[in-house]
Amino acid sequence: MTSDTIAAIATGMSNAGISIIRISGDDSLSLIDKLYRSKKGDKVLSKEDSHTIHYGYIVDGDEIIDEVMVAVMKAPRTYTRENVVEINCHGGIVVTRKVLELVIKNGARIAEPGEFTKRAFLNGRIDLSQAEAISDLIQAKNELALKNSLNMLRGGEKAIIKKLRDNILYDIAYIEAALDDPEHMSLDGFDQTVINNINSEEEIISKLIKESRNGKIIKEGIKTVIVGKPNAGKSSLLNWLVGEERAIVTDIAGTTRDTLEETINLNGITLNVIDTAGIRKTHDIIEKIGVDKALKIVTDADLIIFVIDSSTDLDENDEEIFTMIEDKKTIILLNKSDLTKKISLDEIKAKSNKPIIQISVKDNSGLDMIEQQIKDMFFNGEITLNEDIYITSERHKEELEKALQSLKLVKQSVIDGMPEDFYTIDLMNAYEALGRILGENVEEDLVNMIFKEFCMGK
Repeated sequence: MTSDTIAAIATGMSNAGISIIRISGDDSLSLIDKLYRSKKGDKVLSKEDSHTIHYGYIVDGDEIIDEVMVAVMKAPRTYTRENVVEINCHGGIVVTRKVLELVIKNGARIAEPGEFTKRAFLNGRIDLSQAEAISDLIQAKNELALKNSLNMLRGGEKAIIKKLRDNILYDIAYIEAALDDPEHMSLDGFDQTVINNINSEEEIISKLIKESRNGKIIKEGIKTVIVGKPNAGKSSLLNWLVGEERAIVTDIAGTTRDTLEETINLNGITLNVIDTAGIRKTHDIIEKIGVDKALKIVTDADLIIFVIDSSTDLDENDEEIFTMIEDKKTIILLNKSDLTKKISLDEIKAKSNKPIIQISVKDNSGLDMIEQQIKDMFFNGEITLNEDIYITSERHKEELEKALQSLKLVKQSVIDGMPEDFYTIDLMNAYEALGRILGENVEEDLVNMIFKEFCMGK
């Protein structure tokens, strides 16, 4: 029930300097009046000005529980548009829980995950796209993801969607008005106006859909799989990327038997890197399991880094990997360039048109070129964000695709010479699909599912 007063710990549950207990609801102020005592005992917080902070104590009857600072924020100028109180207490786990238990004892209930933000949405402070941006902001893995989430939270996506909907609604309203009052409003030539408007709208929506892949990569990272035959230098490469000895490196082929996974921030690019067992034919049962697992992982990869030992001849294991990478984004690393080469650059070029970089993990040579190559492959050489918006939600992408399809149907109706009232059906479908991105006419189950992914206290 949105009329309930809710409470939760808004900071991490660990021993820290400060913990914040957030309370929201109509009864927040009367509740804190029961628990708060100022140093001189002369303050009633519900009567204090909004957006003020007060030093005092949280008490249970005559017992002092903790020395605190309490922020008072009165509706509607709050995060939830309800009365909000935030108790800043000492950060020990025991004292934080004791204060929360006292709040619950005096009339609040524990907030569900994301319930504060859900109330902000339900009370009209933010739309659903901004609410989802808050979740992305909390979970941001790199600076790009952070900037994109902030742009979304400030209403960047909302502004684009709202303008598209306003333009579509104008066309719907004009057609319906002209059909109702043909004596004063003419539809002569309006079909071309509709086509021109849709062409402009399609361009914007298509750009958002196309760049949503970059949005997904910015948010989740690039699923990167390192492959190669045994002893090619895969684990050494992983250690270089991570910046520490994460994988065991020996001269013995087949040392890596299973996959190793690491998340790496490479100057703003998040790589979810998986180092696989060396791919080769083997009778070792354990190693074979690792090889089979590696082959399976390659299928779902966004990027494959194929490490070749340039000091040994190519063999059937390399040939198998060349076949595997034909339809995948791949960077080929010709490793061990510090040793006598048995494989030439031209030999690799004859087998694959993938980008090739000559490196030596041992000497750290050529490795800086990997970062630029990834930028070229995924971000057209750049990963600056500025004020651009990248769609990160699959739900938003699906609704944009539905809107785009509806607009295409309108164009087809114009081409087929259909009556103008047919246009409004598909125009309205496009309008509603875009509205669902902002949270209009969305089902309650979907709203609950979205906010269930949030952390407690937010």
